[in-house]
Amino acid sequence: MRAVPVVIAYSLRESLRRKVFVVVLLLTIAFLGLYWLGVVRAFEEARGLGGPATEGVDLDVVVGSTLFGLSMFATLFLGAVLAVFLTLGAVRGDAELGLLQPLVVRPVGRAALLLGRFVGAAAVCTVYVLAVYTAALLITRAAGDGYLPDRIVTPGLGLAAAVTIIAAMSLLGSVFLASTANGIAIFMIFGAGLVSGLLGQIGEALQSETLESVARFTSWVLPFEALYQAGLAAITADTLGFTRFAVRLGPFGGAQEAGPLLWPWALVYLCLLGTAAVVGFARRDL
Repeated sequence: MRAVPVVIAYSLRESLRRKVFVVVLLLTIAFLGLYWLGVVRAFEEARGLGGPATEGVDLDVVVGSTLFGLSMFATLFLGAVLAVFLTLGAVRGDAELGLLQPLVVRPVGRAALLLGRFVGAAAVCTVYVLAVYTAALLITRAAGDGYLPDRIVTPGLGLAAAVTIIAAMSLLGSVFLASTANGIAIFMIFGAGLVSGLLGQIGEALQSETLESVARFTSWVLPFEALYQAGLAAITADTLGFTRFAVRLGPFGGAQEAGPLLWPWALVYLCLLGTAAVVGFARRDL
């Protein structure tokens, strides 16, 4: 396992050489700039409203929670992009380029290589997601004259855990798929998770037990979606009355708490992905 830090450094150097961080940095700057503009204008417009229709509703909470929920979606998406870019060619991609064979024989080994690539990608993605999450939080607070979500730490940790799971899924896919195919597959899985969340919202609105059951099952099969939904639910955990009702009518009102088993299951899920990657890599010829 002494080779793991070497693999981490190697993967980060490769990412710098391929300009992965440059692409993600440009996307992040564009997002935060647009988010700042949108939040400032949204709060200004909301404060211009008034009258009986808004009595009993805290418009700052409605606007702040809705827009901050949007920022969490964007943060998850950007984190998923970074996670996929860091891992989509970790095994087959490097093997096809002839970079992998000298490493997995001596002295690194296959398990250490996988662990190093995962730890490196997970660490970078976690720091990145928490940084973007914090930036969006500060922008929302500044534009909303001190508005803060009901929970601050839990949603951020949920996003970090979600992108860690996506990185592990992408690393597992790189054992069996070429880089392009793996990237497409992971983004399709990511989209499927988001669609399941949308189905849950529609099912809740229509009171359809079938749609809600499908959404719950999918969120546990793809726990990054459950972590994201739980984070959304946490930002309005203490909101009550007509304000909570207004928030639930918004595009992120269908967020669901997953219960105390979510985090243990996420850890077990990571272990299952890691075991599958090690077993699959051990059986492949390079």
